[in-house]
Amino acid sequence: MTLSIVMPALNEAATIEATLNALQVYRLRGVEIVVADGESSDGTADLARGRADRVISAPRGRALQMNEGAAKARGDVLLFLHADTLLPGDADRQIMDGLTRSGRAWGRFDVRFDASGAMRLVAFAMNWRSRLTGICTGDQAMFVTRAAFEMAGGFPPIALMEDIALSARLKRISRPLCLSARVTTSARRWQKNGIVRTVLLMWSLRLRYLLGTDPAKLARAYRRATRA
Repeated sequence: MTLSIVMPALNEAATIEATLNALQVYRLRGVEIVVADGESSDGTADLARGRADRVISAPRGRALQMNEGAAKARGDVLLFLHADTLLPGDADRQIMDGLTRSGRAWGRFDVRFDASGAMRLVAFAMNWRSRLTGICTGDQAMFVTRAAFEMAGGFPPIALMEDIALSARLKRISRPLCLSARVTTSARRWQKNGIVRTVLLMWSLRLRYLLGTDPAKLARAYRRATRA
């Protein structure tokens, strides 16, 4: 099996160079990197060229961008990685060996933040909640075989909670492979808006989603809360 890393990006000029530079070791091992740019206005796409195998333009929206990137990728396994998240050094081997040995169709990594203190507790809670529920978030670098991704219909084209929705679909195919190796993601969103406030916001949005609230309405609520 071959692996493709699909990275949605929107105005990530501050972080995308470092993220892609860290992925060059994977390219040397034959891993494809596809950046799906959502009409960035800060030169993100230009910075990504030369550091990725393909840089494509996609309609803005994380789900739409990831689906477009997956469609253009060549790999048998797709790894969806945020532009502010770093993989452990042997992530490709762990994914391929884990899927082969477990017979599962998808999975994710544990996560940690690039900050200490209370963020360690947040990461701990995220990882254990994911193990208990079988639901993965984008920060955990979800990976899936192309066959299972297509069987599940890809990411639903919704404005928020696309990772939660795809996890629910994929659970009907197999339980996730939960790798204990950790990806490192940025704590910038949490630090900007306050840790407690962000936790409460995410819990509220997820509960409202489970109760049937329109994801577009949730996305508007998220933008208002994070701008305040």
